[in-house]
Amino acid sequence: MNMADPKTNQDISLAMLRDIDRDRYLACLLSPDDKRGALAALYAFNAELARIRDLVHEPLPGEIRMQYWRDLLEGNAHGSTEANPLAAALLSTVETYRLPRQTLVNMIEARIFDLYDDPMESRTALEGYAGETASALIQLAGLILSPEEAMKSADAAGHAGVAQAISGMLLLMPLQQRRGQVYIPLEILSATGLDRETFLAGTDKLRISAAIEAFAGLGRDHLAKARASAPSPSVLPAFLPVALAEPVLVKAQKRGAAVLETSLQEPQWRRQMRMAFAGMRKKI
Repeated sequence: MNMADPKTNQDISLAMLRDIDRDRYLACLLSPDDKRGALAALYAFNAELARIRDLVHEPLPGEIRMQYWRDLLEGNAHGSTEANPLAAALLSTVETYRLPRQTLVNMIEARIFDLYDDPMESRTALEGYAGETASALIQLAGLILSPEEAMKSADAAGHAGVAQAISGMLLLMPLQQRRGQVYIPLEILSATGLDRETFLAGTDKLRISAAIEAFAGLGRDHLAKARASAPSPSVLPAFLPVALAEPVLVKAQKRGAAVLETSLQEPQWRRQMRMAFAGMRKKI
C-alpha cells in the first residue's frame, strides 16, 4: 500500500469517519464525488479532536495529542507524515484547496477547553467557542466545495455552527454532567438562579429546566438566523449535518431537566433521512 497516495489516504479517512462520526460520513456521501475525500479528511480531523477527552484520563496527555496536530499544521511535524494517513490526507487537502491553516490551528486551541472542567463564562464565550469549532468546520468544508460561494455563506456558517454546537452539547449533557463539565454559560445559569455546582448536583429540576430551555432557545435563534441567510446550493453539503440540530433543540426545550437522564438522539435511519431530505430540498 502506498501511504503517500492522496486518494488512498482519503479513502482511509472516509473509513475512519464512518466509525467515529457517522453523520458527517453520510454528509460526505451526499457531497459531490470529487470533493468527498477532501471533506472526509477535514471531518475526520475534527472528529479526532472532538474525541480526545474520551481517550485520555488527564488534560496533559490530551494537550500533547493536540500539540501533534498543531505542529503538523505549522510545519513542525514529528516523524514522517506518511506514517499517519489522516495527517497526510489533511495536509494534502489544506494544500489542494488552500485552506487557512490558522483557522485549523484556532480549532485546536478552542478544543483545549474540552480537556478541562472550567465553566463557560458567558454567551459570548460560548459563541466564540462554537465559532472556532463548528462554524469554522462548516466554512472550511464550504471552501472545499466552492470558495466563492463559501465566502458569501460565511454569516450562515457562523449561526449554523452555534446552533449545531449547542445541539451537540445537549446530546452530550448526561456525559458532561458525570464529568463535571458545564457548557451552559454561567450568565444563563445565574439568570435562572443556578451556579455550576447546583446545576451539576441536578436536584433543582425547575431551575435546571429553565436553564436548559434558555440554552436550547439560544440554539434555535441561531438556527433561524442561519436559515434566513440561505446558504448557496453549491455549499449546502457543508451544512447538511446542521439539519439534525432542530429536533434536538426542540426536544430539549420540552424535556428540560430530563435531558440529564434521557437521550435526545434520534435513530440513525431518521438522521439519515433528515440529511437526505435537506439535500433534496436545498434547505437546512
